[in-house]
Amino acid sequence: METINTSGRRKAAVARAYMTAGKGNVTVNKKDYKDFFPVPTLQYKITQPFAITETLGKYDVKVNVDGGGITGQAEAIRLAITKALISINEDWKPALKAEGLTTRDPREVERKKPGQKKARKKFQFSKR
Repeated sequence: METINTSGRRKAAVARAYMTAGKGNVTVNKKDYKDFFPVPTLQYKITQPFAITETLGKYDVKVNVDGGGITGQAEAIRLAITKALISINEDWKPALKAEGLTTRDPREVERKKPGQKKARKKFQFSKR
């Protein structure tokens, strides 16, 4: 099996994943994913596609992730891994889609407008 190159995005985070056959090592920015993401919920998000397709320990993944916060980065990695698994085997797509892993979350931060305090909040109005 050759290297499969996919990308995933979430908010301002961009993850580029390189998947090969291996022993289940997941490396994020040249660190083990458990060191990079110390929170157990984020570790679960990264291994979720493998758990659904029952492929834990079969593929090595090297990920370069940049931008955003740790939650956005973890979800970007999850999308990249999901895309790579679907390119390996199309039969896994319905199971991954049922869990909502194939869809890129389109929600982004709304920009701040001039003459306002934040994106939607206005400065305090004084009638007199």
